[in-house]
Amino acid sequence: MKMSAGPPRIFDTLAYRARRERAARLTGDIFLAREAAEHLAERLVAINRRFVRGLDIHSRAEIFETLRPFAQEWVRTGFAWDNPSVIADDQALPFSGGSFDLVTSALSLHAVNDLPGTLVQIRRALKPDGLFVAALFGGETLRELRLSFAAAEAEILDGVSPRVSPFGDVRDLGGLLSRAGFALPVADVERTTVRYRDIARLFTDLRAHGETNALAERSNRLLSHRLLEGVVREYKARFTDSDGRFIATFDIVFLTGWAPHESQQKPLQPGSAKIRLADALGTKEQPTGEKPKR
Repeated sequence: MKMSAGPPRIFDTLAYRARRERAARLTGDIFLAREAAEHLAERLVAINRRFVRGLDIHSRAEIFETLRPFAQEWVRTGFAWDNPSVIADDQALPFSGGSFDLVTSALSLHAVNDLPGTLVQIRRALKPDGLFVAALFGGETLRELRLSFAAAEAEILDGVSPRVSPFGDVRDLGGLLSRAGFALPVADVERTTVRYRDIARLFTDLRAHGETNALAERSNRLLSHRLLEGVVREYKARFTDSDGRFIATFDIVFLTGWAPHESQQKPLQPGSAKIRLADALGTKEQPTGEKPKR
């Protein structure tokens, strides 16, 4: 019998854990994680509902306090140094179905190898009409750094190795919510553009967030001075502003989905509309393929 290959191994989970542990011991500003938590809080305020039992998945301890007021009691998964309630792998959540009415996650799920499977587990862990909200890096995040590394390596090393994580498109991530069985799925993106005096400050911020290279296929070779100079040269030539500052793009995708419940709004069945779209818009209906007359 042919065995399933399982999800692709994109990330080295042990390496990612080590980077997050190192980051927890640093004193850097995790402004992106703080922004993500604040935006999640804004969405929860807009829902205007008090949740009873919440589950937070691997949000950094410093920013979890922004989310704490939205549920009466919490279970937190995370790494040991964050003092979580449960030390658990994002891909194997140890909770029975219908355990929570709120699940949150701020800047962690982008580093999961089997995100579709994790979303299914989250949906199962929710009670009917329970809410899932999450923030994760996506879209064009760090595109400038990725392209600069690729150009420099192609010139200096005659080859390219993975340096920057692949990030999901907002539409694809929204589709994953639907596939996982969430009702009323919404995915939207907030872009933050940061301008750095030098590229070293960008690397410092990535280390502070624990988001340096943890790809499974990353090169084991140390970053040489020659290659680093090439990256800086490419970056400076292509991605600096009029003041010579290095531009870095961070797209944070926000996911919202509900565990299905009979009380929720449902889309109308095709053909059940009481009024024609053309009448509602005050226009004349045209057969498909015909151009309107001038």
